[in-house]
Amino acid sequence: MKGFRRSGSTSPKTSQDGAAWKGRHFKDLPIVNILAELQRRFATALAGLADEVDELLAQVRPSQDVKFGDYQANCAMPLGKRLGKPPRAIAAEIIRRLEVADLCQPPEIAGPGFINLKLRDDFVSQYAAAAVADERMGVPVVDQPRTYVVDYSAPNVAKPMHVGHIRSTVIGDCLYRTLTFLGHRVIGDNHLGDWGTQFGMIIYGYKHFLDRAAFANSPIDELARIYRLVHTLVGYFNGRDRLAKLAQEIVQQEKSLNEQSSRVAIGDPKAEKKAEKELRHAERALHGARIELRELQKKLSAIDRDPAQSELVGKHPDIAQAVLRETAMLHGGDAENVALWKQFMPVCLEDIERIYRRLGVKFDVTLGESFYHDRLEAVVEDLVKQGLARESDGAMCVFLEGFETPFIVRKQDGAFLYATSDLATIRYRLERWRPDAILYVVDHRQSLHFEQLFATAKKWGCENVELAHVSFGTVLGQDGRPYKTRSGDTVGLWGLLDEGVNRAREIVNANDDAKPNGPELSADERQHIAEAVGIGALKYADLSQNRTSDYVFDYDKMLAMNGNTATYMQYAHARIRGIFLKGQIQLEGRGKSSGFGVQESCTKPPDHLPPDAGRQGSAIVLSHPAERALALAALQFPEALSAVLVDYRPNQLTAYLYELANRFSAFYENCPVLKAETPELLRSRLALCDLTAKVLRQGLSLLGIAVVERM
Repeated sequence: MKGFRRSGSTSPKTSQDGAAWKGRHFKDLPIVNILAELQRRFATALAGLADEVDELLAQVRPSQDVKFGDYQANCAMPLGKRLGKPPRAIAAEIIRRLEVADLCQPPEIAGPGFINLKLRDDFVSQYAAAAVADERMGVPVVDQPRTYVVDYSAPNVAKPMHVGHIRSTVIGDCLYRTLTFLGHRVIGDNHLGDWGTQFGMIIYGYKHFLDRAAFANSPIDELARIYRLVHTLVGYFNGRDRLAKLAQEIVQQEKSLNEQSSRVAIGDPKAEKKAEKELRHAERALHGARIELRELQKKLSAIDRDPAQSELVGKHPDIAQAVLRETAMLHGGDAENVALWKQFMPVCLEDIERIYRRLGVKFDVTLGESFYHDRLEAVVEDLVKQGLARESDGAMCVFLEGFETPFIVRKQDGAFLYATSDLATIRYRLERWRPDAILYVVDHRQSLHFEQLFATAKKWGCENVELAHVSFGTVLGQDGRPYKTRSGDTVGLWGLLDEGVNRAREIVNANDDAKPNGPELSADERQHIAEAVGIGALKYADLSQNRTSDYVFDYDKMLAMNGNTATYMQYAHARIRGIFLKGQIQLEGRGKSSGFGVQESCTKPPDHLPPDAGRQGSAIVLSHPAERALALAALQFPEALSAVLVDYRPNQLTAYLYELANRFSAFYENCPVLKAETPELLRSRLALCDLTAKVLRQGLSLLGIAVVERM
């Protein structure tokens, strides 16, 4: 490791004049997460003033406005309320106890008790120089690594991946990369759906609807076709059953809503507010039920009007039950069905793998539901033995406090469920990897399942592992509904990627064709850039959202050259790359293979630049506010990564990279690099450019997004 020196202490001893570190060479500086270091020092200052300081330390954070300094501590107000003392007096006492002279200018009290902190320029300068020389850009490895199992993507093998799989795949991949980069032991587990009812559908379809010529030509396409056909037919009969029940529900909801609307106001504001809230909720539920009824009627009517599908409906009236029988035969070891399953699996897996290869996503293990099948009976027996599960209406259930419905682990017919498989999976993971945490990156619609799963697992003896449901919202179309094709089908993931790359290629072509001296890129270069930009745009658009929110899928916004997009970040990196190419500057120790892409022929700068322009170890000169702002932003990279892990939210990293790119843009506009006034300033600005490019490249890499040399 070059640059920052690893040590057991996160900071040197302090003194009021900062002499403890002043003048030290950057190679002697310890790695530091500035925010974490400030919080550590505030914890020391708060000792004796408060017993519980975690909530107070959370009030130490980066300032939202530079006029308030670089960091702001808002802990004096809640502490003053707790102690019954004026917040400004509390703030003054905190400052008296606070030792930050080696990091900051003297703290200032503002307003009712805000403590404003501005880092010393010499601190920013020296630590920025150290970060330039450090291969980790000043990001420390965690002192106490944890073992994580990250469960993500997890598609059903029997059908093509679609737009609904993008969120779990890219969010999980980002968490995997970030945890690994920070020094944790991480196991990425793709828990495939390779044993469920979907295979019963394919087996039934294979036996009744197979086009053998089509299967010989393209097995995955034919399997997908027969799956969709069987799924449609099963959905038809299930839909007819649902239609009758839904009509009854609507009648009951209308009756209930009329009763609520006719209630006389009782004069209690709180009760009235509650009644109004319940009324609005009932109205939304009724509206949703009516929409569902109309859509279901439309879907069933379309099948009835289609001669081919209508004929199949008449010929296969018990298809739903037949599919369940085929599934049960597979699970029971039926020779024919098991042989078909083994025939289908390699084809299905290869189709999934080609998407992962294109996305650049990898897993350490891929263990589907089939792997756990022979462990399920033992799970139920153990739950019964421990008194956690008991029979109810023929099913075996775990009854949990706080839940209206039981957690069913075996159905009346003896079949097991996701609940059983997930419990077996937890036990296996604990036995094999002894993880400190298991993260499930699964959409929010499974929230109840995971709440019950985790509660059951804790009662079952899994108290010493963090079980976290990293939930996420839905990808929506422009109409605000789940994103589908014009025909109403779910959008396939491969086609989604193709469309993104094709649109990116159009932009790349137009930009290159419009260059003043004519096009600069070959056809292969254009396609390479389009692939990186198109797929990067799709990933970033997802990761930049608060994961718990729905978001609207919009190619034009994703591929915009400005705003919070991957394209903007990639352009910022390419712009920095252009500075070094234009100056023909090769940084020390960096050749073509380093990732910076400097041409091997560019071994020295032009005559108007100093021969050591690319020298590492150059001091960082903060002669302009934009230089200081950029240097500080680069030093806050460790803080962004820590923020990602607070609640497993990748958008904390995208927000940081967007701010860094914005600060580089301001620096680029205000601080000439190759035409800097002095050799010292030139070397300093090149070093800042280098650091910014490294952080952008590493940050985007943690998002699973590639950078490009030119755009």
